[in-house]
Amino acid sequence: MGIISPVGSRLEDAWRNVCEGVSGTQLLDDVDVSSLPTRIAGLVKDFDVDAYLSKKDQRKNDPFIHYGVAATMDALRDSGIEINEANGHEIGIAMGAGIGGIKTIEDNHNKMLAGGARKVSPFFIPGSIINMTSGTASILQHITGPNLSIVTACATSTHCIGLSARIIEHGDAQVMLAGGSEHATTALAMGGFCSARAMSRRNDDPKGASRPYDIDRDGFVLSNGAGCVVLEELEHAKARGARIYAELIGFGMSGDAYHITLPPADGEGARKCMVAAIHDAGIDPADIDYLNAHGTSTQAGDIGETNGIKRAFGDAAKKLTVSSTKSTTGHLLGAAGAAEAIFCALAIRDQVIPPTINLENQDPACDLDYTANTARDAKVRIAISNSFGFGGTNGSLILKAFD
Repeated sequence: MGIISPVGSRLEDAWRNVCEGVSGTQLLDDVDVSSLPTRIAGLVKDFDVDAYLSKKDQRKNDPFIHYGVAATMDALRDSGIEINEANGHEIGIAMGAGIGGIKTIEDNHNKMLAGGARKVSPFFIPGSIINMTSGTASILQHITGPNLSIVTACATSTHCIGLSARIIEHGDAQVMLAGGSEHATTALAMGGFCSARAMSRRNDDPKGASRPYDIDRDGFVLSNGAGCVVLEELEHAKARGARIYAELIGFGMSGDAYHITLPPADGEGARKCMVAAIHDAGIDPADIDYLNAHGTSTQAGDIGETNGIKRAFGDAAKKLTVSSTKSTTGHLLGAAGAAEAIFCALAIRDQVIPPTINLENQDPACDLDYTANTARDAKVRIAISNSFGFGGTNGSLILKAFD
């Protein structure tokens, strides 16, 4: 597994900070957002791009590609897999993004306005389109199996992971690198989310801005980063003596068919998605110990997901332990699902449930156990991770301890 995030760009650093309730939200310091009502974001501060890409490749590609390629390299290193001519065709990649290279788009538009078309970079298109994380990583790492990107807004990397598992099940690959990346803290993207009134305006308290399920929540925190997991067919992994963090046993998808940005209040789409994943896993809802929620800290989203959980789990919802790690990381958009799947795998490894921080006054409409403010030692054998995106697209993954 590999992660680049506002709470750390090394796996164990990010996990420790999430468990300790360290927020990665801060005032934006590299973009002029002085005219906007939101001036905070989750920024990656400990990332050394020189460790992953040459100066030439850095110039060619948007920062979201930098992050995504780095996460794939770290995940490959963590897996111990060595790619060569003999096995490259058995390995594939599916790294997506929700927005993609918006910084590169803005920069080249400004260059064209200032100096005409001749000022536009010849790398503008390949350096900004979403599938170029997969494309660049496959070239650099000699991956010759399936090479694709799935784009489903904030459900992107969850869908990339789930559908990659099905690629393996179908026999089109033995190994898939899967996840997503994002770098959307630009003036234009911030302005768009501000106009939609989707983001927190708690500029005087950045660390307290992302507060899922709290009665005083006022929107999500936009964050940058990437996450990648290495999925491997089980017998293939066992044959090479791989260290297995967890087994992916369930994947579900659904569509709300309701609204372009808002979920239905009853959480019907979320319910269908979780039920589909539980059915795919062949388990009962009561078998699940931990749920890493989409939990973005928006009024409608937190209530809708809560209602969906209660309807999907029935009586088992009363005993289910839930948390939103977006309270620490902020919302990584297309990378969120991969980061949160990683946190589920580490929760299983360490038998600890990360907290939902900033939960000071729980909304009565959000009435589950959200692991408020402090991590909790607990039995975590099976965990489910939810991701929901604009357009009403939903994805859930279920991970299980490997016996």
